[in-house]
Amino acid sequence: MKFKQFIPTRSAFAHLRLVFSVFLLPVYLFAFSQASAVKTWAAVLVFFIWHFLAFPASNGYNSYFDKDEDSIALLAKPPEVDLSLYYFSILLEAIAFLLGFIISWEFACAVLIYGIMSKLYSHPATRLKKYPIISFLTVFIFQGCFIYYTTYTALTGTSLFDHWDLGLIIPGAISSCLIGASYPLTQVYQHEEDSRRGDKTLSIVLGYKGSFIFSGVLFAAGIALSYWYWHLAGMMLNFYFFIACAAPIFFFFNYWFYKVGQSTANANFKNAMRMNFISSGCMLIYFGVLAVFS
Repeated sequence: MKFKQFIPTRSAFAHLRLVFSVFLLPVYLFAFSQASAVKTWAAVLVFFIWHFLAFPASNGYNSYFDKDEDSIALLAKPPEVDLSLYYFSILLEAIAFLLGFIISWEFACAVLIYGIMSKLYSHPATRLKKYPIISFLTVFIFQGCFIYYTTYTALTGTSLFDHWDLGLIIPGAISSCLIGASYPLTQVYQHEEDSRRGDKTLSIVLGYKGSFIFSGVLFAAGIALSYWYWHLAGMMLNFYFFIACAAPIFFFFNYWFYKVGQSTANANFKNAMRMNFISSGCMLIYFGVLAVFS
């Protein structure tokens, strides 16, 4: 190993897909909006650790072992990976872990666990990605409720082992449903390459039609949980605002589903990215407004 291998090349930077972290930002904003008495420095540091270190490191590590030749999220033509991507992603995770101790040892351990799961998901020795149910649950849990719970407790200065009531459990479940709803749609255009690599993804198992139905059911579950949460809180205006923000997602989702029903050629990278940007954009508006005005 040489020191220069820790210096990322342009290819390595591309595979970190920093913009992709924006797709996960609504979970952070949701936790921020529900936390009380948040210290500014803690909010900034937690945000930086997740979105500029841990998530990009996970993206890079995954890309290094995938060695994709066809389109992947945000990269229509992914550049060839090199060893600097591997070492730099490890370096980012190490920095994230160490900075986590500034928040608390629990948060540092959460960052470490997230990094371990991303490695189990991608590494050829374990490759959770090739098992449809396990890979889905990994993303469903560790990019959804796990991020919500660890972020919320980090921002509020509370322990993960306390405060387990509906006020914490339901928003975590909402986060997982919204993340899980998008999961098979991020794979729906990669059937050929995933099959060639031996990864039996959830989208391959469900098929094109099944992927959309599965996503629709999970998104509906997220809506139902949102209704329950805001009803219990006596803040139904927040739920109605959620429905308004979700409307563009609903319309494009059904339009895309219709187009794929006409031809599976429409289950392509371009439409998948449109779905991602519309859904993340709408949720950013929703949770961003909550974060500002809550």
